[in-house]
Amino acid sequence: MNDSAAESAIARRWTNRALLKLIWPLVIEQMLAVTMGIADTVMVATVGEHAVSGVSLVDAINQLLIIAFSSLATGGAVVVSQYMGRRKNKSARLASRQLIYVNTAVSVVITVFALCLRRASLALIYGDAESDVMRAAETYFLLSALSYPFLALYNSAASLYRATGNSRIPMLIALLVNAINIGGNAVFIFGFNWGVAGAGLATLICRITAAAVLTVMLIQSRNSAISLSGIFNIQIRAGMVRSILKVGIPSCLENSMFQIGKIMASRIFTSFGTAAIAANAIAAVINSFTFMPAQAFGMAMLTVVGQCVGAGDYSAAKRNAGKLMKSSYGSVFLLSVLTALLMNPVLNAFGLTEEAARIAVILLWIHIISTPVSWPASFILPNALRAAGDARYCMISAGISMWAVRVLFSYILAYPFGMGPPGVWIAMVLDWCFRAVCYVLRFRSGKWKEKRVI
Repeated sequence: MNDSAAESAIARRWTNRALLKLIWPLVIEQMLAVTMGIADTVMVATVGEHAVSGVSLVDAINQLLIIAFSSLATGGAVVVSQYMGRRKNKSARLASRQLIYVNTAVSVVITVFALCLRRASLALIYGDAESDVMRAAETYFLLSALSYPFLALYNSAASLYRATGNSRIPMLIALLVNAINIGGNAVFIFGFNWGVAGAGLATLICRITAAAVLTVMLIQSRNSAISLSGIFNIQIRAGMVRSILKVGIPSCLENSMFQIGKIMASRIFTSFGTAAIAANAIAAVINSFTFMPAQAFGMAMLTVVGQCVGAGDYSAAKRNAGKLMKSSYGSVFLLSVLTALLMNPVLNAFGLTEEAARIAVILLWIHIISTPVSWPASFILPNALRAAGDARYCMISAGISMWAVRVLFSYILAYPFGMGPPGVWIAMVLDWCFRAVCYVLRFRSGKWKEKRVI
């Protein structure tokens, strides 16, 4: 197929109807992911504020540790989608296997380190936390670490399905995961009274199930462009691994810096007591609803722009990126308004103390006012750049923003300016604004069109 034919084919593929078909399962999947987080938090909250606080502290570290294989999954999705854009299905299958090999190895190494160093890392980062919060955190961290290899497999397999434009399968698996997680929480927390350990065990079981189901499906799909048939006949293709790492490593470093910055900022909450920690955790769960559709558009951006770039159709890449960004802004605005309207009844459901509820309201208003302006450009648009292979620019911009803006101003606003916990969230907004400016200028410059992944 010549270039012009490939370009017209890719342009015909991503019609508005095709985009909708890709996006709606992603939106539901994001809703299910947030629902699972809220279900965990509400169920654990019945054990006490110390349990909610302990789980929230571990989740911050969890996000840092799982970033490596989440980023590799992004790199694999970009490589596979570009091969599909070029109609090179055999190469796409080989790249799919390389992703599984690399991600599994990385996740096992991370698991070993997390199990060996979990207590030392918690003590180092959250040494000021109260003793009952620390005990809950240690228990939850142990069970979380055991689930890392299965989460890596699930992330890799789900990203491969999305790279082909098939978002329905990951959505159905997300439904299964939610059912297992909520049912497991009910049995282990309420039935057996295992508290935080019950929540961690339910999460472990649902991640094992999700990884097993998706991996088996890919092994059995012999004619698919992402088939893992023959995966146990290991063949390492160094060139493909380098292509995956070319996107994955900058994304990993970027997200790691982002999460380390969040952890450093979260230490501020520990100095203001359990009420501040709980308020931050609950406010973060509630505002995550605002991002759900937009995050789905961001995931779609990797597939659509990746395939367009692979086919060499940069005009289609830019046009579709614009459509997805407009949709992201619209969804964030509408859900921010809904969050404002439902804030008080939702907060009441968590059973917070009066002090924790007061802090949570302030944090949520900061979020509601700022998110529709800056969040989509700072977190959705960079996926268009990554899909084209411009991950290094995203990494550098995000690193500067995190350390020079978010971390620095979190401490300045919280302590010298006396703003306390709200100061951390204001610094977060400043970080978003800085990133948004960097990414918009880069996308408009067109320099991302000069990058190559495969």
